[in-house]
Amino acid sequence: MMIKLGRLGQQLSPFRTGNLGTHQPDKRSLRRTVVVYVLLGSLLPLALLSVMTYSLIYNVMTNKVQTGIEATLKQEAASLENTINNLDFASKQFALDGGVVDEVSAFLQEPEVYKKLQIMTRINEKINLVNFTNPYLGVTAYIMPKASDPVLFSNLNLYSDVSFDKLPPFTTYNGGAYYGPHRTLYSASDNTVFSVVRKVRMDDDSEVYVYLETNYNQFRKILNTESYGIKVSHLLINGDGEATYIDLNDKPEIGLNAKWKSGQPLADAYKGYRDFRYTSQQGWQLVTLVKKSAFNSEINAWFVQLALLGFATLGFAVLLALLIWRWIYRPLNKVNQQIVRMSDNRTTPVSFTNVEEFDLLLTSFKEMKTRINDLIDEVEHKEKEKSRIEIEKLLSQINPHFLHNTLNTVQWLARMNGQKEIDRLVTLLVKVLQYNLGKQSLIVTMREEIEAVQNYMELQRIRYDYEFEFRLELDEAAMGAAVPRFLLQPLVENAIYHGASESNGCVTVAVREETGNRLMLVVEDNGEGISEEKARKLLEEDPEGRKQGLGIGLSYVNRMLKRFYGELATMHIGSKPGQGTVIAITIPRRTEEEFHA
Repeated sequence: MMIKLGRLGQQLSPFRTGNLGTHQPDKRSLRRTVVVYVLLGSLLPLALLSVMTYSLIYNVMTNKVQTGIEATLKQEAASLENTINNLDFASKQFALDGGVVDEVSAFLQEPEVYKKLQIMTRINEKINLVNFTNPYLGVTAYIMPKASDPVLFSNLNLYSDVSFDKLPPFTTYNGGAYYGPHRTLYSASDNTVFSVVRKVRMDDDSEVYVYLETNYNQFRKILNTESYGIKVSHLLINGDGEATYIDLNDKPEIGLNAKWKSGQPLADAYKGYRDFRYTSQQGWQLVTLVKKSAFNSEINAWFVQLALLGFATLGFAVLLALLIWRWIYRPLNKVNQQIVRMSDNRTTPVSFTNVEEFDLLLTSFKEMKTRINDLIDEVEHKEKEKSRIEIEKLLSQINPHFLHNTLNTVQWLARMNGQKEIDRLVTLLVKVLQYNLGKQSLIVTMREEIEAVQNYMELQRIRYDYEFEFRLELDEAAMGAAVPRFLLQPLVENAIYHGASESNGCVTVAVREETGNRLMLVVEDNGEGISEEKARKLLEEDPEGRKQGLGIGLSYVNRMLKRFYGELATMHIGSKPGQGTVIAITIPRRTEEEFHA
């Protein structure tokens, strides 16, 4: 405590400089003085003006910019929807119209080259007619993917390796599969287009598709950033929730491999941007991304002016704060002296400053100082008591060590004199004492617990001249489980004392693995047994039950079970006079790591 107060004094050491001045007998209120100076600084009016200006400007400007962006976004989305509808209408003409379909079917079935050329000419004329009446269309082609030359008819030259699998899926609408935005399949162009693929209804099993693209400038017309009035970027999300297009140049890696759900905010992925989303009934989404700096540019201009006013007012407030500091410096320095003085001599009396607030603080400090002195005295007394207890603890450890050393001496003397029975008896006794006196961990494996019980039972059988039998019924799968040490021996000891002390007695210890990852531990004897009333008293830790001797072991086991398992452990006593006693414990199976977690 002395060290802490010394550090506090060092932290307040700057207050030690300066003149203390003359003593002023009248008490002043620091709270009233601070309020007067703050009001003179006009901080409250500035705060109110700032809040009102911020709320008004932000709402007006935000609504203006946001409404404009949303309106433009809806126009772009409507244009894209119209484009999809136009592609849908034109693809149905080519795929479902009987005249065109019949011509394509006749072309595939006609063996003569001359007639094929005639049919091809008629089909190309129909394609050109439809393209002429639909100026938004670009490439129009009939494609048979499984053929060696998949392009059957086309108004423009396409790449030789045409494959629909390479196209980015956009949506599925009215039986057509729409792709895009992607590079056109026209080999002499690199324009970005939308496309549709629709299967042609053929009479035979021929697999023919009609492929349509938008024209070269349709995509640029739809996503026109200049119409927003500020710099924006676009993000297209297809029907599977995947981003298929983004024109955000400074972050091209974001979004193209991500999945977006309908309504999912994009703020986490696009930090520094605001997003506006339109979800089409056709299954796709169009998102406009606007940098927050651009969105708030007009608002920020107003805030700069407001900030300049705030800084000017803040400078005036700093001057007032300096005046207040000069006024409170002297009593604060005196408080500091009282704290530093305590680090040198904690019994020095406290002197006051005649300032109401500081004197209240020094009064609390005086009470704390008194309490600290009492606590220090109490700690000194407890340290002396602790030293005495440690000495007594060391002395209590001498007896077990002395007992082990003596038993080892007896063991070696027995071996030297050929007393094998005494040697065996002492060896068993040493093992039991080592286990019971806690030289090992408080948590052991079931195998170690059973081994300790075997040593103890063998010791007791020698004592009783082998008048009773000892049986083990063990489930090998349960031997690796962890249990509290010294869990079974008290029950076995009571079984010997109450159930197997007579001739032809038998004590059985069983360990089984139960369903639900639980273990059952059973200790059974064939002795005289006890009544149900007595068994109930023993389980309830009734004082009358403990007087009988059996309750001592059960009380210990009960406490162990409650400590380590709580309500998850159960113990049951089954007994009738003349028919022996069975004590069954059910516990959850655990590992050593779970006990130490």
